[in-house]
Amino acid sequence: MEGALADRLLPWYREHMRDLSFRRTRDPYAILVAEVLLQRTRVVSGLPYFERFMALFPTVSDLAGASEEEVLKAWEGLGFYGRARNLHRAAKTVVAVHGARIPEAFSELRELPGIGDYTAGAVASIAFGERVPAVDGNAIRVLARVFRLGGNLTRGEPRRRLHAIAASLVPSGEPGAYNQALMELGATVCRPKAPRCPECPLRDLCGAYRDGEPERYPQVRARPPTPVVRVAFALAERGGKVLLVRRPPGGLLTGLWALPGGELDARRTAGVALRLALSEIGAEARIGGVAGRVEHTFSHRRWAGEVYRVQISSPLRSREDATWAGPEDLERLPLVPFHRRFLERLDRPEGL
Repeated sequence: MEGALADRLLPWYREHMRDLSFRRTRDPYAILVAEVLLQRTRVVSGLPYFERFMALFPTVSDLAGASEEEVLKAWEGLGFYGRARNLHRAAKTVVAVHGARIPEAFSELRELPGIGDYTAGAVASIAFGERVPAVDGNAIRVLARVFRLGGNLTRGEPRRRLHAIAASLVPSGEPGAYNQALMELGATVCRPKAPRCPECPLRDLCGAYRDGEPERYPQVRARPPTPVVRVAFALAERGGKVLLVRRPPGGLLTGLWALPGGELDARRTAGVALRLALSEIGAEARIGGVAGRVEHTFSHRRWAGEVYRVQISSPLRSREDATWAGPEDLERLPLVPFHRRFLERLDRPEGL
């Protein structure tokens, strides 16, 4: 089947591809940003972020020279913030090691911090024409159906088989366009549910279509129920400002600013946990009533709890991870998005 997919996909892609801003450039830096930013993000949601990110950091040197806080602010609301930190680290490496030029080879791109096989393959093929695959979730779905690939295609022998097939199918001419065509087909036609098989240029090559069961592939393991974790946060206001802390390294929402608090130990009440959290920044607190509810679902857990009004009766210790934030600070700082929404909805007599 080598060559058959490309012969059908490339003409289809030229006719049906969506007009997206990151497809109008061969700038390898812009392609790198787009590929990292759009992972686990729908294009319609991510495109405004891509355009704003490129306006703020138009070159890899601009991104490398920015603070992490500035990068996270530009990323605020996209989720999976590790992508932003990894992209920032990769930019610093490109400037320090590669003279501010994006490496051209897959092998060198793969060595950049946080850059995996997919992103390296996408940049190498699209920006530099290297004959390597770029296998994202959409491409996995197309190949799994065409070749009726069973098993968990994200690991082990099934993954190795998938990637060997994918690599063998990339044409020497227009490898970047081919990879984009494969992903575009998965995004717009070969969808997870209700695939539009009559419109597919690969339908007579597709084993799953011939069998009449395209939705059987790829095989997806049943996800366990999402655990619910209790949380509590503190709303402390003073002189038109609200108390914020920076989320610590190594956990959820690292580096973002947030209301003090977080996940609750099963042995502690919300009041005890909040007093302990506030004592770490030197604040003696009196816990008041509930100011609002917290309901937020991540990819692997759901937070449920309350925001409590709190009165602070002592000055904060001088430290970089806690601040009284006024309106200008709230505009400038990268905030946990659902905390920002909570503050925007809140009726604040002190004028926040």
